[in-house]
Amino acid sequence: MQAIRLLPNNVEKKKKDQGLSSAEARRRMEVYGKNKLATKKKKSWLLLFISQFTDFMVLVLLAATAISMIIGDITEAITILAIVFINALLGFYQEMHTEKIMEAIEKLAAPKAKVIRDNEMREIPAEEVVPGDLTVIEAGDRIPADGVLIMANELQVDESMLTGESMPVRKQVIHNETDTDATFPKNHVYMGCLVTAGTGRAVVTKTGMETEMGKIAHMIQEAEQQDTPLQKRLETLGTYIVIACLVICAIVSLTGIIRGENVFSMLLAGISLAVAAVPEGLPAVVTIALALGVQRMAKRNALVRKLPAVETLGCATVICSDKTGTLTENKMRVVSIYCGRTRYQVTRDDNEENKNRILFQGKPVDPVKMPALNLMALTGLLCGNVNIRKVEDEEKISEEYVFLGDPTEVALVRMAVEAGYDPEKIAEEYKRLREIPFDSERKMMSVMCSTPSGDRIIFAKGAPEVILQRCTSIMVANNERKILDYDIKRIEQENTYMAQNALRVIAMAYRIIEKGKSLPSDFEQQLTFLGLAGMMDPPRKEAYDAVEKCKIAGIKPVMITGDHKETAKAVAKELKIIDGNENVLTGNEIESLSDRELKERLKDTAVFARVLPKHKLRLVKAYKEKGYIVAMTGDGVNDAPAVKEADIGVAMGLTGTDVTRQAASMILMDDNFSTIVAAVEEGRNIYNNIRKFIRYLLSCNIGEVLTMFLGMLMGLPVPLLPAQILLVNLVTDGLPAIALSMETGDPDIMKQKPRDPNEHIFSGGLWQLIITRGIFIGVVTLLSFILVFRQSLSLEAARTAALVTLVLSQLIHVFECKSEKKNIFEINLLSNLWLVGAVFTSLSVLACVVYVPALQNVFKTVPLLPEYWLYVAGLCLLPPVISSFFRSKKDEA
Repeated sequence: MQAIRLLPNNVEKKKKDQGLSSAEARRRMEVYGKNKLATKKKKSWLLLFISQFTDFMVLVLLAATAISMIIGDITEAITILAIVFINALLGFYQEMHTEKIMEAIEKLAAPKAKVIRDNEMREIPAEEVVPGDLTVIEAGDRIPADGVLIMANELQVDESMLTGESMPVRKQVIHNETDTDATFPKNHVYMGCLVTAGTGRAVVTKTGMETEMGKIAHMIQEAEQQDTPLQKRLETLGTYIVIACLVICAIVSLTGIIRGENVFSMLLAGISLAVAAVPEGLPAVVTIALALGVQRMAKRNALVRKLPAVETLGCATVICSDKTGTLTENKMRVVSIYCGRTRYQVTRDDNEENKNRILFQGKPVDPVKMPALNLMALTGLLCGNVNIRKVEDEEKISEEYVFLGDPTEVALVRMAVEAGYDPEKIAEEYKRLREIPFDSERKMMSVMCSTPSGDRIIFAKGAPEVILQRCTSIMVANNERKILDYDIKRIEQENTYMAQNALRVIAMAYRIIEKGKSLPSDFEQQLTFLGLAGMMDPPRKEAYDAVEKCKIAGIKPVMITGDHKETAKAVAKELKIIDGNENVLTGNEIESLSDRELKERLKDTAVFARVLPKHKLRLVKAYKEKGYIVAMTGDGVNDAPAVKEADIGVAMGLTGTDVTRQAASMILMDDNFSTIVAAVEEGRNIYNNIRKFIRYLLSCNIGEVLTMFLGMLMGLPVPLLPAQILLVNLVTDGLPAIALSMETGDPDIMKQKPRDPNEHIFSGGLWQLIITRGIFIGVVTLLSFILVFRQSLSLEAARTAALVTLVLSQLIHVFECKSEKKNIFEINLLSNLWLVGAVFTSLSVLACVVYVPALQNVFKTVPLLPEYWLYVAGLCLLPPVISSFFRSKKDEA
């Protein structure tokens, strides 16, 4: 340990309360560096911007630009450069915007630390803590660095972020040789863990990356990251398109040269085809679609750090989730009460979020009107040392309470407060006179309070077997009577029942010493038994629906936790992650299984308990090797390696650690499991929208290619000039395609099964739709060119007619792309106002190009005669009418 080399025995023994001097602390800072976790060096703004030009599709466009410049077509080159630059700006802005949001939400594990320096306590930034520092910790603090305790006063620490345990660990100064948890000794404290009760002092032994949190950060850096399914599919698509582009360009150029055409003219025609064949808008539209999805998800409290992660979550087939703080509230709550030989349930009030209801046979009861329940509530409030703070909410004009202390005591206090008891009023009426604190040997705690009538009352709580031994009477049916063997047996049975349901059980009792009577030497005897309170870390209210929606959507929810097997099983059954007595696999059992055996067990196992970080990594890898698309959610440091390894890592933004947030692809800003379901839905909709505009872009570009290609083969003049083709691609294609990405999505999207991870982006007949409509668009455009050219003998008029036909055919087709299952007459054309606006904008641009003289000179167009407009209108309406006819016939069949 670092501190062993720095603290000789005389310092440890003689000056342990003085801490380091400021000069020594500065020297050690130079030796060991700052107390913070190492992070990868961020790219500069310039490098980040330059990286936007390394995309495969962008490189193709740059090559086209170079060719255009070589042949002297500066206008076309500038246009292509503008497309590339706009696309780069979009990607650069989105990445910078996301990083800025991340910087705003990321916090150090322990922003401040209290240390003894120069024999006085100081509060310093946590990153300035050095090995050998004497830190002072108390309830509510986050431990700034790993250390060894030299003082502990009822100190309890929540180490769930490292161990997965729901309950805090009671710390001690002297190491217990019988301690079974040798990994995290009870005389050590660890960076980032929360102190839940008590006070203590510790000598810092490790800082920064040398801490336990730092070791796990090293594990994260070793985990491999792979491309998401969307990245792979778009890369494949880009390759196919470029190959097709080069082949077609070569064929057209060679055909023209063989026919005796001018070589330069054929190269120009080839470039025109290249521009038509490569969908320049595809990279930009994909980026915009993902960016818009990110913005929508941010409004639903999901922050995406990496754009393609949205789509990956949409095709997730398994979600591996930690239990504590993710599926559960990470707060102990009373859920069951046994009192007066009656079992009560404690539930959250659906109408008021911060209220509890105590139910008997499904009907609410008022504890104030029932003496035994009332005394149990008072015991929970008064027999403990919970710090209660009132927080006023000016907007809601309401009061809420913040509880700090031992989770068990907090659960009892919360039960009483949320049931309607006023803690301030109760504390005034029942003044504490004496306390006998809890310790591990007595297993109980008692307090003596004065009552408004002048009597003294003893409230006691503790382990059921200990409390029962001290009781001589019991309260039944609101009356006290002698406790019988039958009562004791019934209480023991109820205690067993609660324990088997993974509840932590506390027994309560009381005794009244009337005014004027002397105080017995042992006032903890002759108690009256009140009842049992069973508590657990309950599932989040929203998690029930979230798990159900996952199952309906064909996604397997899996719980992976470091908690006890029975506790994990109980929570999983409550949430219906498992339906019956399915097997729960523990970390030790995972250890004993080979990789092949583990993969075989995955299908029938949905709960893994008592697992370590290495087990989580192994499980995620096993799922991936079985072909699953794995999402891993978590908040603690122990989740981070698996979060990094998963196809999509999801971290908690509120309770999550800095290490886990850095490892994740997505962060839940409200720590709500139901947000994951919203993210899945959004991911699926985004993928469907990407299919829509791919269908639109490619079918339109095929139409453009066929127009040029068939025209050349038929010996006709070039039907469209390069500038006209660019106009179609940039303005007419681009805006509607972007608007398609704003489609709200299918309302039944979460009732569909996940896509096959190996499914091609053109599956489900998309290729047939694209090719069929592309042929239609190309044929009608060329027919328009031929008809007008033969009647007018004007090449400019024919090209104008071809341009108008091509644009209008595409704008009609964009509405067909809203659905793969319905024809244009069955689709609600006005459901996406962005699309309506985009089409109107494109029509306006087309009108300007045809009728504004300045633009006529640029794009070589002329106004069309009325009869030519009739040709154009009839030809544009022909494809959707024919398509609807054949789709109707297919549906009837």
